[in-house]
Amino acid sequence: MIRNYLKIAWRNLWKNKMFSFINIMGLALGMTCSLLITLWVQDELAMDRFHKNDQRLYRVMENQHYTGVINTYPSTPGILADNITKDIPEIKMASQMLWEESPLFTVGSTFEKEKGRYVQGDFLTMFSFGLAQGDPKTALKRPDGLVISKKLADKYFKGQNPIGKTIRIDNKDDVIVTGVLADIPEASSLKFDFLMSFDRWLKSNEWAKQWGNNGPRCYVLLAENTSIDKVNAKIKNYIKTKNKDSNVELFLQNYGESYLYGKWESGIQSGGRIEYVRIFSIVAIFILVIACINFMNLATARSVKRAKEVGIRKVVGAYRNSLIGQFIGESVLIAFLALFFSVMLVLILLPTFNTLTEKHLSFNITNPLLPALLIGLTLLTGLLSGSYPALFMSSLNPIIVLKGALKFKPSATLFRKGLVVFQFGLSIMLILGMIVIYRQLNFIQTKNLGYDRDNLLYMPLEGDLQKNFATFRQELSKEPGIRGVTCSQSDPLEVGSSTMGVTWPGKDTTQQILFSQNAVSYEYIKTMQIKLLGGREFSPEYGVDTSNYIINESTAKKMGYQTPEKAVGKQMTMWDKKGTIIGVMKNFHYNSLHENIEPLILRLQPKQENWGNVLVRAEAGKTREALASMEKVFKQFNPNFPFKYYFTDQEFANSYKAENTVSKLSNYFAFLAIFISCLGLFGLAAFTAEQRTKEIGVRKVLGASVPNLVGMLSKDFVKLVLIAAVISFPIAWYFLSGWLEKFAYRIDFEWWFFVAAAIIALAIALLTVSYQAIKAALIDPVKSLKSE
Repeated sequence: MIRNYLKIAWRNLWKNKMFSFINIMGLALGMTCSLLITLWVQDELAMDRFHKNDQRLYRVMENQHYTGVINTYPSTPGILADNITKDIPEIKMASQMLWEESPLFTVGSTFEKEKGRYVQGDFLTMFSFGLAQGDPKTALKRPDGLVISKKLADKYFKGQNPIGKTIRIDNKDDVIVTGVLADIPEASSLKFDFLMSFDRWLKSNEWAKQWGNNGPRCYVLLAENTSIDKVNAKIKNYIKTKNKDSNVELFLQNYGESYLYGKWESGIQSGGRIEYVRIFSIVAIFILVIACINFMNLATARSVKRAKEVGIRKVVGAYRNSLIGQFIGESVLIAFLALFFSVMLVLILLPTFNTLTEKHLSFNITNPLLPALLIGLTLLTGLLSGSYPALFMSSLNPIIVLKGALKFKPSATLFRKGLVVFQFGLSIMLILGMIVIYRQLNFIQTKNLGYDRDNLLYMPLEGDLQKNFATFRQELSKEPGIRGVTCSQSDPLEVGSSTMGVTWPGKDTTQQILFSQNAVSYEYIKTMQIKLLGGREFSPEYGVDTSNYIINESTAKKMGYQTPEKAVGKQMTMWDKKGTIIGVMKNFHYNSLHENIEPLILRLQPKQENWGNVLVRAEAGKTREALASMEKVFKQFNPNFPFKYYFTDQEFANSYKAENTVSKLSNYFAFLAIFISCLGLFGLAAFTAEQRTKEIGVRKVLGASVPNLVGMLSKDFVKLVLIAAVISFPIAWYFLSGWLEKFAYRIDFEWWFFVAAAIIALAIALLTVSYQAIKAALIDPVKSLKSE
């Protein structure tokens, strides 16, 4: 029996080649999209979950309470780990970790800057970053210990055993290689080429030893069977026991969750990358449903062709269940044929998809979960797409069918039209998403940040540049292509340092306000091309400027000046250092556009003896000359360090990489959704034209023109697309408005977005339908009526 069912199914596929192609190709494209997104989603969900202590591994978070605001950060005091392991017995181990650092490594004549982290001794015991050589329990216990990757071992000690070898750091200190890292799993969000002792870093950074300062991150390993609620209760006010003036409350977040759940609002978890996982999971379902709707529509529409087969089989004794089984079996067969083509497409597209998403996804058929996923997806697709046609065709009355009087009931026609509306509604929502995301990202890329990021470069202030910066600045300013040179504690795109230690005459002492602060050199305002609303910038002509400040509009308003420039000349104290406000800057974006512009204070630090960045303004159109000048002077002053620089506009674009990836994916998926929808529309239009061949012939004989016939055949489909647009608009507006709200600075949701989405969908639908309509309208009426 099954063999006969397969024969019948194959004959029907072969007999109706065009409709079979449309069904198989539509399902294959839908399954390809779903498979690619599923691989991406699995990778996102698996990120950081490979650690053996996953359920006991947490990061310490801070809720910082200010007047009317709660800010949440993973930054903590640098001495937190050593103290909480002593004071809270439920915490078995703890380790501080610094932000990514790029010190200079020198071995003999080989030197290069490498990327890695400073961590404390128990880090390798807590986390499952294995060592190919060395003991993870002791490798980082010594202050001069260094663990390097295999790549660095081959670079600096090729053919040698690196254990015990010496590497010079920043041309100042020697460290000993105590371990070689095994390959870091792709499922790790944390990447590094070396690990160095955090305690060594802490000795030279006294500020990190104060309970009121934050910076390094702290990770803890809880003892087995420990209640997280119990630990959170103990750790909540821990900082306040060390610093009574603290406004900080601590809590723990599972490390494995921190990658996906990294966004906080008012101290409450509010999302993160998990939002994109949810969005694309829904998109995968949408596209697969659209493909299944094609199958349902075409199979139901073409039921007239198989009505007599159903009638005869019922007459000779076939049960309805057996007919349902046959038709669902046929749809499952088509789904498996689609799966074959889908797997081929996935293998072809996966390298491009990996490049787009910056991942290393693999389609490994030997993975036992993958065959189960493929079979499950195929059966689901087959059952979903074949269920309604099977129920519909198996319910046909054999007497009516064999009399040749089969007509679709209004409910069946309405259902089929409803499916077209549904799939085009989903497609239009994706088109709207494509438009809104593109416009928002274009808004970000072109928005005036309050300074000119074009022709602005920066490079690390390191080595001999730190003590010779003033001379370096003078020499570089004389070179061709250079318009301005200054330095800053932060880079142009992010001011990461902040303080509450700011007072002024008349301040309400009960208020706790957070101010961002940045140490800069002379000509910072000029080089950045920031507009001054009043006053002046720091100048060597004024010796007392080291105790003066420049503020932005937001700071002036926090101080009570509704006209910001009136703050010029007023007194202000920061960190007990009293000074005068000498300038007020127009607000500029010194952090992400996801955030509002917060109060900012600039202070003068003419002698750069610690760390920061050199900022260089190149003359427009002379970037090459400027780079050549920078390299020439850099090598004169800092020959033992490699010359490395960054373009501010490129780094700005990179800071929105996740959004750019979402934009590209949304474009591809929207195109794919509309293409699959049009495949189904093409099939329905062909079937409609075929069913109305004689009507068209009669109309042509009676004088109907080709445009009239094309309009007659197209108008029903146009109505369905317009209905889909009207229904989908409010739904799309709701979700896209929610996405836009995540940006502090965003576009307005304009009326023409809806019009553009509707026109795009309508134009594509008309092109699809018109081909079949014109083809039918051009048929010779003699041929279409000859059977009469």
